[in-house]
Amino acid sequence: MTLASMTGFARVAGASAGYRWAWEIKSVNAKGLDLRLRLPPGFDAIEAEARARLAQALSRGTCYATLSVQRETAVPEVRVNQDLLCLLADALAGVPLSNGLRPASLDGLLSVRGVVEIRDRNEDEAELAQAQEAALAGLEEALAALVAMRGSEGRVLGQVLSARIEKLAVLQRAADECPARKPEAIKAKLAETLTLLAGHRHLDENRLYQEALLLAAKAGRSEELDRLATHIGAIAELLEKSGPIGRRLDFLAQELGREANTLCAKSNDASLTAIGLELRVEIEQFREQVQNIE
Repeated sequence: MTLASMTGFARVAGASAGYRWAWEIKSVNAKGLDLRLRLPPGFDAIEAEARARLAQALSRGTCYATLSVQRETAVPEVRVNQDLLCLLADALAGVPLSNGLRPASLDGLLSVRGVVEIRDRNEDEAELAQAQEAALAGLEEALAALVAMRGSEGRVLGQVLSARIEKLAVLQRAADECPARKPEAIKAKLAETLTLLAGHRHLDENRLYQEALLLAAKAGRSEELDRLATHIGAIAELLEKSGPIGRRLDFLAQELGREANTLCAKSNDASLTAIGLELRVEIEQFREQVQNIE
């Protein structure tokens, strides 16, 4: 049995080509697959590939995948405008020094605006492409961790669902073997009810015949129990399979609930009604847990 949950979380971080990046991926329940991707500026080019990889790894659930990127502190570029520096030096060389003036120093000239320029190193396209590839590799790692977590939760859920389906099978057999469904019990109940109906003076024979048919139909309840057994068997087979089966399990859980409701509505015996109500409770709990299966 290999089931997967739809809830999970994973975080993977790394660094490449002067960039530090981190992926955070979380998934929650949903009817289908809903991918919500957030990428920083400069990494839009990997969006299509990232979506394709997410869709390949996941079948159901709302998945939030966020990539955060920080560029490591780049070594600044220092540029000295030598032409301007020479022009300043030549211009000052012809200035007569008097009244205690000193010759211009190099540090003084370098402090003149425009002589020295300090600027960040331009972003390198090759390094950006390398960082993008590294981020995609990190996405694969994060996806593997997310799938592993969903699988771990799925195995636990599978055990719970198997226990519940066994309980449902026990209740179905109990309903099928209920003493109220024995032919002699049905015959006695039908005779008692007909006797009461026959005591009404104004009840004509046709109406009495129709009531008898309705009572006989209610007394059996074999169709609902047969369908319950069929659905329970189908669910047990599904739980032994791998892959996304959550939608089929949810559909069968709805069918189980419909049959249990019909069984309770048409039951004319307290013991059978009690079993039907217990079936409804177990089915509802089963269906709640199925909502988390991929």
